[in-house]
Amino acid sequence: MTLRLGWFRSHMSWRPQYRSSKFRNVYGKVASREHCFDGIPITKNVHDNHFCAVNTRFLAIVTESAGGGSFLVIPLERTGRIEPNYPKVCGHQGNVLDIKWNPFIENVIASCSEDASVRIWEIPEGGLKKNMTEAVLELYGHSRRVGLVEWHPTTNNILFSAGYDYKVLIWNLDIGEPVKMIDCHTDVILCMSFNTDGSLLATTCKDKKLRVVEPRSGRVLQEASCKNHRVNRVVFLGSTKRLLTTGVSRWNTRQIALWDQEDLSMPLIEEEIDGLSGLLFPFYDADTHMLYLAGKGDGNIRYYEIGSEKPYVSYLMEFRSPAPQKGLGVMPKHGLDVSACEVFRFYKLVTLKGLIEPISMIVPRRSETYQEDIYPMTPGTEPALTPDEWLSGMNRDPILMSLKEGSKKTSKLVFKTPAREKKSVVVNGIDLLENVPPRTENEVGQHSPRPGVELGVGRREWSLATAQEATAL
Repeated sequence: MTLRLGWFRSHMSWRPQYRSSKFRNVYGKVASREHCFDGIPITKNVHDNHFCAVNTRFLAIVTESAGGGSFLVIPLERTGRIEPNYPKVCGHQGNVLDIKWNPFIENVIASCSEDASVRIWEIPEGGLKKNMTEAVLELYGHSRRVGLVEWHPTTNNILFSAGYDYKVLIWNLDIGEPVKMIDCHTDVILCMSFNTDGSLLATTCKDKKLRVVEPRSGRVLQEASCKNHRVNRVVFLGSTKRLLTTGVSRWNTRQIALWDQEDLSMPLIEEEIDGLSGLLFPFYDADTHMLYLAGKGDGNIRYYEIGSEKPYVSYLMEFRSPAPQKGLGVMPKHGLDVSACEVFRFYKLVTLKGLIEPISMIVPRRSETYQEDIYPMTPGTEPALTPDEWLSGMNRDPILMSLKEGSKKTSKLVFKTPAREKKSVVVNGIDLLENVPPRTENEVGQHSPRPGVELGVGRREWSLATAQEATAL
């Protein structure tokens, strides 16, 4: 009997040891067809972005268009089939490459394009009734196409843009100008991510380097040369002082790596995911400490729990679907259905069907009361700093809000267009528009913007002609 018990214990020790977690049974629930968005001509552009942005009021999707770039803005309650002639935002002269909603003003969205511009749009209440061609602000500072835009997480009206000229520009939209330039990259920037208070910026680049940058000075604090593998995407893991990257190993397998933001000499862990070729998009929920991995062209979404001790990353489960995803939009936390114990919501772009599917990640709970353990205080809709405060060196954590019904507050901020001035675009002592090489047809589409055109009160187009005119004055 003793011998048999010893044999049993020794063989049981080989079984995997599962961690106890309240999120082990999280499952994905796809919305019914009538609650999806159908008939949308989703862009066929191969740029590695999501082409989708969502907030509590609107869903924005980059669309296929001829002779320029455009995107749809649809009120969330306007589900079902979208008519072919539905109004679009269509002011860009080149393909739209990225769109992001302002986190503090829900009807303001930023877009960037192959026409080398960044534009700020103000969507009217109730959505568009006709095509919108005039932006509130047209911002020209990059000499080549602009591939990424990101809003600062705690400061209102601070926008970051990354171009194919290898530069990151920081725009103060209160004055409508770039105020800082980060010029430490030697190739195209692939991804940008902020830490919790926005004092640090992490970037991945085609030069196979991962960088942690102090954005106001442009100083590189940490840098990792990933010679044996390629990093594509990076995300800060909340307040843990850790970063997670997705990329490709030397054996061409998809992998993730965990890094200490204060020491990028070696990753804390590296883990291979699979042998597929699609880009892995990481999404991190700091409230639940859950990491979601979604592959471009895959139909599945894996999710993990991030811990403070080894093995740091623990696999939970996988949502599976036969329909491949081109990109994914994510609903802000204050837009989730807490009565259904929803902890995350994706908006999945299915190109072949022209379909946008909402996918809710739900924690199964029997009780219908508010679950405080899965809904801690979360960053809200109020900015913690003004642009001048942040640019002067101040840092402040996000202003938190409760997701409990009756305690939610909506921001009352409105976008104010800056006063009209004529200035040369000079950042860090460099005139960004001096000796700008002409943009090619591939970068701007069939028509180039007219240089130095005034676009009405608060709207203007920064160009070489404007800079020369300002110098003459």
